[in-house]
Amino acid sequence: MKAKAVSYDYTASIECLAQPHKAQYGGGIIKNPEFNEGLNGWSTFGNAIIQHRNESNANKFVVARKRTQPQAGVSHKLYLQTNLLYTFSAWVQVSEGKPLVRAVFKTPTGFKHAAATVAESGCWSMLKGGLTVDASGPAQLFFESQDTSVEIWVDSVSLQPFTHEELRQGNPVANSKISIKQKVSGKPVGCATNNYIVNSAGYQNWFSSRFTHTTFANEMKWYSNEAIRGKENYSVSDSMMAIMKQHNIAVRGHNIFWDDPKYQPSWVPSLGQNDLWAAASNRIKSVMTKYKGQVIGWDVVNENLHFNFFESKLGADASSTFYKMASSIDSSVPLFLNEYNTLEEKGDPTSTLAKYLAKLWEIQKALGANYKQMAIGLQGHFSVPNLPYIRSSLDTLAATKLAIWLTEIDVKSNPNEATYLEQVLREGHSHPGVNGMIIWSTWNPEGCCGLCLTDNNFNNLATGDVVDKLLKEWGIKATLEGQTDAHGFFEASLFHGEYEIEISGPANTSLSQSFKVEPRHELDHQIMLLQVST
Repeated sequence: MKAKAVSYDYTASIECLAQPHKAQYGGGIIKNPEFNEGLNGWSTFGNAIIQHRNESNANKFVVARKRTQPQAGVSHKLYLQTNLLYTFSAWVQVSEGKPLVRAVFKTPTGFKHAAATVAESGCWSMLKGGLTVDASGPAQLFFESQDTSVEIWVDSVSLQPFTHEELRQGNPVANSKISIKQKVSGKPVGCATNNYIVNSAGYQNWFSSRFTHTTFANEMKWYSNEAIRGKENYSVSDSMMAIMKQHNIAVRGHNIFWDDPKYQPSWVPSLGQNDLWAAASNRIKSVMTKYKGQVIGWDVVNENLHFNFFESKLGADASSTFYKMASSIDSSVPLFLNEYNTLEEKGDPTSTLAKYLAKLWEIQKALGANYKQMAIGLQGHFSVPNLPYIRSSLDTLAATKLAIWLTEIDVKSNPNEATYLEQVLREGHSHPGVNGMIIWSTWNPEGCCGLCLTDNNFNNLATGDVVDKLLKEWGIKATLEGQTDAHGFFEASLFHGEYEIEISGPANTSLSQSFKVEPRHELDHQIMLLQVST
């Protein structure tokens, strides 16, 4: 007998609510997840006092008080296995202030950070995350905050294990009996490119036969367009844009500014405040006006959680000002907050989900009525992808109802590189909140930097084979061909997008028609059943 699989719960909340939601999956493997049985299954971690409490509406929860260490508080013991993927959620509140609260698992091989949020007093915030473990064995969940003066309240805790097969979406059925060609993908998968594509027919052919979307790796950045102050040069990016137009490949604008001080034009760091404002204003007007109507979105200030070059020179609201300027120049395309380690590394305190959302809301406030123009850009530079954490993080960010792109997907070179790349691409493509993905791989005759998809003869490496397999599976740049059955029926599983169908019948009759497959709930593909009749 086969047990019925548990469906993944994409629900997440970014609001601070008067009451917590019920525990997802009924708590999963957590005992007494909503504290309806007092403190049964729960104990103290470190130096703290834990107490069971009831709210006036009969909601029950646990409180950790008199904490003398960041890790001190409430704890739950369990057993974790290496072959499973764990998705975690909980609701937390604090007695005062707005400190960062983390959910941490102590495992045989070390501490695993599962989730983090900025908790508040008087309302409940959702923690959502996930983890995998390096070795099976006993583990201990606890909640930590560097602010030891606050009480941590915890409720509705859940830890649900999934197998890789359960967490992965089902494979589409590709046994169509007719000719269907996808014209526009509902969830684009593209790849970065660079200046070498201008003079390499081999690179152009390999690239254009696969991808519908791209990002120029360096050629649209400020240091490429204005290496010498006042002497703008868009010749390379113009040549690349012409190639993309020739092959109907959409381009993401990357980037207007980069907040890392290492990647400024050489003449910029020495400018005074007034001159820097003037130069930056000219830059944003120049590049956005030039490529208005030619790009599908802009990374306005790249990596402005990890770095603060412009803020240090122009003031704390520099990024917000740049986004506001960008919106006034072109309000028709999304403006992305593009960062790393929001999906990749949950241990990076600089770009946690809470800090990403705080920066996002700060910029949205500056945009005023155009706040919905903001979009979420998640770079995705992975070593070993933590799939449950990726999915739960996407759940949380999707609660903003803004467009989400995985903008720079790559995997560090290792023996499992192709496998990990496939896992990340499948996770992004299957998530209902993700609108598109760009693989961060470019060809260089002297050897690619980072992820490589081909050799110098444009023969696929294992990673390139993975990409081709997925593009074919998802119907991107592919045509499904066949014939109807004896009853005039054919069935196909189609991903979201725009299609053209061609039907050739008896007596040289033919029909050509376009149609669109729209999203429905959380499904990333839909079954189409067509009967051809006269």
